[in-house]
Amino acid sequence: MAFWWPLLVLGFAYAICRFLLMLIPPNVPSIEVDASDVLDDGNQTKENTYIYIPSRKAAPTDKVQCYEPATMKYLGYFHALSPDEVKEHVEQARKAQKIWEKSTFKQRRQFLRILLKYIIEHQELICETSSRDTGKTMVDASLGEIMTTCEKITWLLAEGERWLKPEYRSSGRSMLHKISKVEFHPLGVIGAIVSWNYPFHNIFNPMLAAVFSGNGLVIKVSEHASWSGCFYFRIIQAALAAVGAPDNLVHVITGFAETGEALVASVDKIIFVGSPGVGKMIMRNAAETLIPVTLELGGKDAFIVCEDVDVSHVAHVAVRAALQSSGQNCAGAERFYVHRDIYAAFVAQVVKIVKSVCVGPPLAGKYDMGAICLQEHADKLQYLVDDAIEKGAEIVGRGSFGNLGEDAVDQFFPPTVIVNVNHKMKLMQEEAFGPIIPIMKFSSDEEAIELANDSNYGLGCAVFSGNQRRAKEIASKLHCGVAAINDFATTYMCQSLPFGGVKHSGFGRFAGVEGLRACCLVKSVVEDRWWPYIKTKIPKPLQYPVAENCFEFQESLVEALYGLNVWDRLRALVNVLKILTDQNSPVGSARRNQ
Repeated sequence: MAFWWPLLVLGFAYAICRFLLMLIPPNVPSIEVDASDVLDDGNQTKENTYIYIPSRKAAPTDKVQCYEPATMKYLGYFHALSPDEVKEHVEQARKAQKIWEKSTFKQRRQFLRILLKYIIEHQELICETSSRDTGKTMVDASLGEIMTTCEKITWLLAEGERWLKPEYRSSGRSMLHKISKVEFHPLGVIGAIVSWNYPFHNIFNPMLAAVFSGNGLVIKVSEHASWSGCFYFRIIQAALAAVGAPDNLVHVITGFAETGEALVASVDKIIFVGSPGVGKMIMRNAAETLIPVTLELGGKDAFIVCEDVDVSHVAHVAVRAALQSSGQNCAGAERFYVHRDIYAAFVAQVVKIVKSVCVGPPLAGKYDMGAICLQEHADKLQYLVDDAIEKGAEIVGRGSFGNLGEDAVDQFFPPTVIVNVNHKMKLMQEEAFGPIIPIMKFSSDEEAIELANDSNYGLGCAVFSGNQRRAKEIASKLHCGVAAINDFATTYMCQSLPFGGVKHSGFGRFAGVEGLRACCLVKSVVEDRWWPYIKTKIPKPLQYPVAENCFEFQESLVEALYGLNVWDRLRALVNVLKILTDQNSPVGSARRNQ
């Protein structure tokens, strides 16, 4: 007891000191970011307030036109970069990266803290900007944009340096005299082509990992969310300047397909978030320069509900999963499989909830859902619904529209509950990316697993059961990249976990240790453990010209190192020593030289 008592006191004192240090706020400077041109304060000039009417078949031009999808209010335009301009941006980032890769983790953590401070203090501004550019509501912008980004920053602050330090590995039996380790070096300049459904997080997600791991970054934002993306870039620039980072380390560029193709051809790695069709083109282009690719593509996530659940609770989760991000074409849960014993009760609860959902301009009042970002996407959703109805499905509930006004645009779609669906319907096979809830029955766990795996996609899944072991067993048999047990989308809020899918949902991972290290050149290094006292020396039987018994020596060496029977290993070791002794003796050397 006399020995342990001082250790307990020291441990307790250490814990108290750590706690007191936590109470001392870190010294994090504030940054100023000009937001005068993104605030909708009613004082915009006339040219920025007119209603924009894009041509339905308009070909890309040298301008990226920006407008609010909910009101069609014109926001302005950005230049669509040419391939030569893209290459110039990449070269600027490459020069800056050579300086930044020598930065300390202390400097990189300060960059993260400055960003975190600004985000927390300007949540309303960030969410409103995202809302205006994509049509999502403020609360959905907060859930999908702010919380996920803050969680990623917090994880990097806590664990990022640890996972980028050299990692020591075992050297094996034949290399006991060596030290083996894995080093993580920056790749150089990473390119990212990101989608529009989360304009803030989709920029910050690759940027945080790339910059923290010492890389430069060039991000092509979607032509459907360039207005918000270019404002968010100012936040990044201001935070980098505050820590003395080199100019041009991070770039945000705008344009169309030609711009993206030029980016793929210029960088050291490409991260793409978008559709499977474009993802395939990215891979073909990346093959020309053989750069690594991370693809986060479409989803058709299954939502499985067993008969032993709290129906009311799971129904609320299901509606949130289906209408995630206000139906902003977000690939949340898109296929719902419910045990037949509770099917009717579950459908009734879902319909009740959906009928209470109100759709309208997100900043014009208290609406549960806003506008759909992409022009003509409402037509695609209606096409999928019509195809299902023609094949026997039935609409049993829809949400309502708010006061859209007489001049309302056609970029709104009500949340829709559909029953009597099957896998012959396009709605159950193609990515809808909208607020549609198709619900199908199943009779056994095996049937639910078979139905869920019957898809070209494999991003995520959610399984609900009153028996957690049962839910885990079902989830373990689903062919997808992420799984939530008795919840939905919690995997993404755990930023220590890798995120990504399989099949047409893509490959590679971002987030977590895997995503952070994916921004690095992973280098294996071996060095002498006791240098210069013990060095690797080629045994004489293997030196040129090789001895007559060189294979006998090698054969015995292999058995001595890796044999399963200890006595056989000892016998082989004796033979190895015998051959070495013979080779080192004067007689052996003379025989070798004849």
